[in-house]
Amino acid sequence: MATREPAIGRRAFGGAALRDTLPSLPSPRRLTGLVVPLLLLGLWQVVVELGVYSRGQLPAPLDVVAAIRELTDRGRLLPNITASLERVAVGFALGGLVATLVGLVVGLSRQAEALLAPTLQAIRAVPSLAWVPLLILWLGIGEGPKLTLIAIGAFFPIYTALVAGIRQIDRKLIEVGRAYGLRGGSLAREVLLPAALPSLLTGLRLGLAQAWLFLVAAELIAASAGLGFLLVDAQNSGRADIIVLTIILLALIGKGSDWLLSIAERRLLRWTDTYAG
Repeated sequence: MATREPAIGRRAFGGAALRDTLPSLPSPRRLTGLVVPLLLLGLWQVVVELGVYSRGQLPAPLDVVAAIRELTDRGRLLPNITASLERVAVGFALGGLVATLVGLVVGLSRQAEALLAPTLQAIRAVPSLAWVPLLILWLGIGEGPKLTLIAIGAFFPIYTALVAGIRQIDRKLIEVGRAYGLRGGSLAREVLLPAALPSLLTGLRLGLAQAWLFLVAAELIAASAGLGFLLVDAQNSGRADIIVLTIILLALIGKGSDWLLSIAERRLLRWTDTYAG
């Protein structure tokens, strides 16, 4: 005799199937991140309505929206965003690659640390704008000095985080790797990098943020496109609406790039069992 599926089981299965077909809603925790931006937007509008600053000093939110339409119609918005994205991507990649290689060398060798670390720490303290005239003398006014300056900005957070992560590795892991005949590059690839991966990924996120900070200084070097160029051009022409728009774009694009890195970080560190708050 055929068995009948219990009604409760059918209802439970049907409810699960129904839930699978419905679009997922954002979690309350993710929506919490919108609270402060919305409060700042409301405060911005109130300050404008009260006349604390003139429209020439602090434009209203709708003025910034109008600036977006103006720059889009004139074909200036997307090319400037694209130019900055390309510079940050290339400069960050170069700085990250060099920082990872130098960090591994310093992490592997106390002699290399004694030789390189003091000089690197001294160079790290040099402000970004101080590099501009020297890079112009060395590399001219093309893309070279811009990419170099962004790479310098990305280098130090990645290098510092990686070396600190290597120094925090359990010494027994290194001894086991050497017992299995791992030396130099093979030891770095099989033991050091996986064990220091959380620190390296943190350094990459900090380095990316630093690359965006150095972008504006880089685009002071005879740039004809980019968000830094747009910011300086708006300052020279007294366009406060475009200045505020550029700052908002830098914040949003920087946050978006960090979000992409955070997704990669979560995927690469799925094996870790850490405190999540």
